[in-house]
Amino acid sequence: MTDDDFAQFVAGSLSRLLRFGHVLTGDPDASADLVQEALARTLRAARRRQIDDPHAFVRKVMVNSYASAWRRNRNTAPATTLNLAEFPAGLDSLCVVDERDAVWRALRVLPPRQRAVTVLRYYDDMTEAEIAAVMGISPGTVKSQAARALRRLEVLLTEQPADQGDGRRNRERRGAR
Repeated sequence: MTDDDFAQFVAGSLSRLLRFGHVLTGDPDASADLVQEALARTLRAARRRQIDDPHAFVRKVMVNSYASAWRRNRNTAPATTLNLAEFPAGLDSLCVVDERDAVWRALRVLPPRQRAVTVLRYYDDMTEAEIAAVMGISPGTVKSQAARALRRLEVLLTEQPADQGDGRRNRERRGAR
């Protein structure tokens, strides 16, 4: 890939990558940093070898970079920001903001792999095979991470205590012995 080809790729995909990064990180500034770093790494890699699918390559770099940063900074929660100007005024728009805020907060709780799988599946509308290719994991791992994420999101979004399900399972196990 020549530098001109790469520049065209960036021009055509930057807004989508920024949106993906924003959903992944929950922060527009962190998203911009993540995309910039991923594009720089992709350009370096493209100069060394042929990259068949640059979109998949950049997303994989973004997911891996996000996961690494999350592991390094586990104790600091990322800030979630919503642009209220996106929503029309009125009571219905406040409900939309509340729902989006609840989803953002719930996504922030997920570990990076579960969050990445959820974002790729439901935001980017990718198949399990595509997610597996982007993340470098097996389709079975994609399925299990998605299932865990959805169970966790269900608990968080229905405002049930997180330990309620675990306690019930433990009681069932003890009773089965």
